[in-house]
Amino acid sequence: MTYPRLFNLVWIIALASSLSQSHAQSRVLTIATEGYFRPYNLTRSDGTLDGYEVELGQHLCQTMKVECNFIAIPFDAIITSLQIGKADAVMGALSATKAREKVIDFSISYGRTPQVFATLRDGPYSKLPHMEENLDLSDNQHETEQAVQDVTTAIKGATVGVVGGSIAQSLINAYFREGTTIREYKTAEQVDLDLANGRIDMQVTARSYLNTIQKTQAYCDVVMTGPLFKGGLLGRGVAVGLRKDEADLKRQFDSAIMAAKADGTIKRLSEKWFGFDVTP
Repeated sequence: MTYPRLFNLVWIIALASSLSQSHAQSRVLTIATEGYFRPYNLTRSDGTLDGYEVELGQHLCQTMKVECNFIAIPFDAIITSLQIGKADAVMGALSATKAREKVIDFSISYGRTPQVFATLRDGPYSKLPHMEENLDLSDNQHETEQAVQDVTTAIKGATVGVVGGSIAQSLINAYFREGTTIREYKTAEQVDLDLANGRIDMQVTARSYLNTIQKTQAYCDVVMTGPLFKGGLLGRGVAVGLRKDEADLKRQFDSAIMAAKADGTIKRLSEKWFGFDVTP
C-alpha cells in the first residue's frame, strides 16, 4: 500500500471515530418517568418534573456526558413508551424483575425498598400478623410460607388497591388474590385518595413511598401493617429500563451508577428524598 493511500485510510478511520464520538456526545436521551410516585418522581405545581430519580438521572447524564430530557408517562404505559421509541430509558420506580427482563433490559440497581401493606390507623387491618418482619419471597422455607398464609387469612374480605403494572400488583396477584377484591388504578395518588376516603381497605406500595405520604396532612392516618416483602418476583431493586438493543447505553448507565454509589451520590440523594439510605 502506498503512503498516500495509507494516509487516506488512517484519516478516514480517525474521521469515523471522531464522528462516532461526536454523535455519542451530542445525543439527547429522553428518559420516561411517571411524575406521580413521590419521592421517586413527582410533578411540581409549575409542571416541571422532580424527585429522587429526576435528580439522580441528571447526575448520571452529566457523568455520561450526555444531555437528558425527562418526560411524564403513565406507569402502565411506561415500558411501552420505551419499546416504541418514545423514550430511550425509563427511571420511574421500575423494579428489575424476571418477568420484565423478558421484554426489556435493565441497568444495575440504584435503589431498593420493600413492598408493604398500608391501611387506616383505626381500621380492621391495622394490625396484620408478622408486623415489620422481613419476608424474603425468594426463600421457600416453611416459615415464609406460613407467614404468607397468616397474612392471607387475616386480609380475607379486604378490598386492596394497587397501581396497574406495578410489582405491588404482581405481589397481590401471586400471593393474596384468594379472598380479596383487587382494585387497579392508573396512579398511586388515586389509590391514596380512595384509601383515605374509605373506598378501599388497604393498598400495597413501596415503604419509601408510604413514608413520604404519611408526612402529609391528608394521609397522616395511613399506617403500614404486616410484613416487609422483598426478593422473589419483586426483583433486585429499582433500575434504569432500557431496550435490549442498547448494550452500549446499558454499559454507560451501569458505569455511572457504580460511580454514584462509590462517591456517595446515591446515599446523599436518597437521604434527601426518602430520609434514609436506599443504596442497594
